[in-house]
Amino acid sequence: MFREIPLDHIVANEYQPRHHFDEEALQSLADSIRELGVLQPVLVRETEPGSYELVAGERRFRAARRAGLRTLPAVVRDIDDVGSLARAVVENIHREDLHPLEEAAAYRQLIEDFGLTHDDLGRRLGRSRAAISNTLRLLQLPPKVQKLVAGGELSAGHARALLGLAAREDQESLAERVVSEGMSVRAVEALVRDAAGGSSDTPEPTPAQDDSGDSVGGVRPAALLELEELLAERLATTVRVQMGTRKGRITIDFATLDDLERIFLLIQSE
Repeated sequence: MFREIPLDHIVANEYQPRHHFDEEALQSLADSIRELGVLQPVLVRETEPGSYELVAGERRFRAARRAGLRTLPAVVRDIDDVGSLARAVVENIHREDLHPLEEAAAYRQLIEDFGLTHDDLGRRLGRSRAAISNTLRLLQLPPKVQKLVAGGELSAGHARALLGLAAREDQESLAERVVSEGMSVRAVEALVRDAAGGSSDTPEPTPAQDDSGDSVGGVRPAALLELEELLAERLATTVRVQMGTRKGRITIDFATLDDLERIFLLIQSE
């Protein structure tokens, strides 16, 4: 049963196994909730009429309280039915009107509340691990950009391209430009590549180096493009491969330190 329940009618579960909540991540979620609301309900059980105990979703519960919400969307279940919630969330993901951020929030709910991995989700949903990871990365965007995605003004493709920019201010600025100018995803990807290439720590090869490695300037070998796509899918981020006459370079984009750690662990596991 789905209800909007006053926050002060819900108490945390004293047996909650998770005791540490990253302060920065919690504040980021609170900012997102302030802009968008709670995208996925928490799970509670009724202990007595009008009183509820939290079963799953403490991170959302804490962030909602921090964001100043008075009520919280919740699924009320008998404690014996907790195991069926994972299936209910998976079914919810297949709703036709689910926007990308709601989908990402549902993925995160399954991961946090039920300990599922990206591979587990992929098998349950019939999707690749890279697709799961790419969708989850949308939750790393600033709340202002998430709001544009939720409102349908930005597509998931636009949003993923914006993640190639390291600074949140740059992501917000380019997102506003995308909306006002009606830019395509390809155009955004090109701007992000230019921004990365124009920085002092990631210089583009000079024309003399011929970054294509081909006798015709600007034409990149098909094998190089295929490897670039395979790396991008494996690491669930934007990857650029440049090949000069004497050496090559691989550039891997990451959004946060947590995202960098995720990429490192993927590389280390190979």
